[in-house]
Amino acid sequence: MSDTTIIKVDGAHSPRGTQGQYYLAEGVGLAMRLWRGEPPGLEKESAARDYETAGYVISGRAELHSEGQVVLLQPGDSWIIPKGAEHHYKILEEFTAVEATHPPAQVHSRDEKPA
Repeated sequence: MSDTTIIKVDGAHSPRGTQGQYYLAEGVGLAMRLWRGEPPGLEKESAARDYETAGYVISGRAELHSEGQVVLLQPGDSWIIPKGAEHHYKILEEFTAVEATHPPAQVHSRDEKPA
């Protein structure tokens, strides 16, 4: 029999990571996190992660730099970063986005490690 347990995370009590991310619901093969109010001018350090990331912009604007490409992210846009792709974000306007990672970025602190 498969696991039929529903997992809920109360947003008021979401754990935070060292990079400012809020950890949301997490399953065996998928996890969500929220980046809320990232300040303009912030340029995230470049990284190549051992998980795939799908994201959705709630508000603000940012540039996603990856493997020689620059993509403008605006409200309503979504994106995929393949596993192992070198990338970084440059925040243009206060930025809020939600991301899903596979496998879960939170497991073994994958998203807390330097590139």
